[in-house]
Amino acid sequence: MIKQWFSKTTTLKRTMTLFVLASLVISAPIAIAHSIWSPSKTAVTTKTSNRSKTTTTTAKETRKTIASLKAQFPTLSPGSLYSASIAAENRKPGTTSWRITGNPIPGQIEGFASSTFARVGDTLPFYISTISPSYSIVAYRMGWYQGNLARLIWKSGTLPGHLQPQCPILAPTNTVECSNWSQSIKVHISKAFIPGDYLFKLIASNGQQQYIPLTVVDPSSNGAIVVINAVSTWQAYNNYGGYSLYHGPNGANATRATKVSFDRPYAFDFGLGGGDFLGNELPLVAFAEKLGLNVTYVNSVYLQMHPSLILNHNAAVSLGHDEYYSVKMRDALQNGVNNGRSILFLGANAIFRRIRFEPSPMGQDRIEVNYRNPYQDPLFGKNNARVTANWPAFPDANNESSLIGLQYECNPVNAPLVVTDPSSWIFSGTNAYLGFKVPSLVGPEFDQYIPYSPHPSNLQILAHSPLLCRNVPYFSDMSYYSTPTGGGVFATGTNYWVVSLMGGCPSFTGPCPDPFTQTVTANVLKAFGSGGVGIIHPSIPNANSIYYNPPFPALTPVPPIISAPTTTKPPTPCSTGPKSQVTSTTSGSKTTSSTTTTLCPTATTSPSTTSTTTATVTPG
Repeated sequence: MIKQWFSKTTTLKRTMTLFVLASLVISAPIAIAHSIWSPSKTAVTTKTSNRSKTTTTTAKETRKTIASLKAQFPTLSPGSLYSASIAAENRKPGTTSWRITGNPIPGQIEGFASSTFARVGDTLPFYISTISPSYSIVAYRMGWYQGNLARLIWKSGTLPGHLQPQCPILAPTNTVECSNWSQSIKVHISKAFIPGDYLFKLIASNGQQQYIPLTVVDPSSNGAIVVINAVSTWQAYNNYGGYSLYHGPNGANATRATKVSFDRPYAFDFGLGGGDFLGNELPLVAFAEKLGLNVTYVNSVYLQMHPSLILNHNAAVSLGHDEYYSVKMRDALQNGVNNGRSILFLGANAIFRRIRFEPSPMGQDRIEVNYRNPYQDPLFGKNNARVTANWPAFPDANNESSLIGLQYECNPVNAPLVVTDPSSWIFSGTNAYLGFKVPSLVGPEFDQYIPYSPHPSNLQILAHSPLLCRNVPYFSDMSYYSTPTGGGVFATGTNYWVVSLMGGCPSFTGPCPDPFTQTVTANVLKAFGSGGVGIIHPSIPNANSIYYNPPFPALTPVPPIISAPTTTKPPTPCSTGPKSQVTSTTSGSKTTSSTTTTLCPTATTSPSTTSTTTATVTPG
């Protein structure tokens, strides 16, 4: 199969988030009612490569092996799997008042903080712009909270409204930089701000509302599991001020930004200012806290600044869409895996775009750089390891599959996930069997195992789902592999995984909450968070056999629909003025050319009737 790299449009990326917002933000609270399988505490079963045989290792022997491995790689010892304080926190009733209500209108109120993260004890400047004479701010910690998903932590008094100036656009990188805004309020992050994910809700006196997200981190945490908010990916898709890393105000790739700034709000149409948090991250956060797991939180920028933090935890979680990675960020995960830590990739298209960070007027690592074209990057030929091409591409190719096991393939799709290795411990408690299908779980992007790309030699394919993307046959894979140091890497291969963990997902993703994804996620979180999963559950290599001899055949492309010939005479172009205009729009590897022909006015037509023909060219 010839691999194709397809670009992604903003509309596609936002589809799931907008549907999720419709129910998460405005709907009534949901409940996740499903009993989660819990593995035996007295013994574990370790499978050998011969599936007809098993060997039983006692818990005492397992602990001895894990202790020996940890002695070889001394770090801050990760804590226990469960947290009494997290469980107690989420038994609190919480509130539904965090949801946006009414009829939100763009530009009424918006803002950002001077940092994407804060520590307890920090005082954080906020920059707010509103047309209203006054407003207030309310901070919510996001979690389970008996299904309400948030608890009120802090609120301001009434603050005077102020319309901030237009943000300048810095040439030649088309960077929207709102450092010309004046500070509106400083928020002290007191002890009441328990480390976690927060939404600050801006409430204008005219009733308009919008979010500002913030991660409250604990630098001393050794929680068993660290969840990484993918703010570098959020910022890449943020088109506040008209520019993102995908397009400019005219929607063209040619006018896109090559540097984007965190010194600006998230656009209104991007999670109502909350970025990608609601659709691709909150469902996992709520689910993990409902289970009472010992979780802590960081984000992309904090990981960039403190890459060694991965070693303080047994497992790290990459959420629903985690595409943009710097060298430090990726090295942090790889170093963790090399030293016995584990990673859950609960999305698709992770670690695909290479970025680097630069300072802004407001602080360190506030500018995100991504030229895509290596020849345009000033570091080309000087420091190719930091040139911001795609990770699998020239001049310093390092395919994401070498860490994840899978690689990004295509979008958009909507297909069932098909289980092909039901005997895996990962499916315990799901009643899955060979060919078990979960409707509409694969999409809108997916990952696949490719044998000629770099990958772990002991990769185990768990699901191999046939699908068509842009009418080309592919398979979407779910995978797992263990490491000699006791770590493990699990990848779902689909963006819809996280959203299926909680109610509120759009109808086309299937039933929510989904017992299958909940059970699998709980199995992996518990095993990875306990440490030593690579010793307890060594992977059983089967990737090549699945790839070359798939249990289920590839789908057949759908023949094109050929329209019946028409005898209608085409309209005659005008004899004066421009007869046609050809424009080209390039996004990633896809080029769309449009030809517009101006027709002569007649007595029965309007003076400016147009006919448009669009041809799409996608290189292989």
